[in-house]
Amino acid sequence: MPKQKTHKAMKKRFKITASGKAKHRSAFRGHLQSAKSSKRKRGLRNSGIVDGKDAKNIIAALRPSL
Repeated sequence: MPKQKTHKAMKKRFKITASGKAKHRSAFRGHLQSAKSSKRKRGLRNSGIVDGKDAKNIIAALRPSL
């Protein structure tokens, strides 16, 4: 049987926390920062937790590397 491979694009975008949840970086953080308020940028600094079916799919795709 062939081995299951880690999804490399997901590995770059998501991390799995110690409790097994999928963590992601906030969107709208890459460029055009001058147009955003300081309050908005401060809120975007924090990473978020993925939930629902998306989280299940991400964890499954990253499973071999865990």
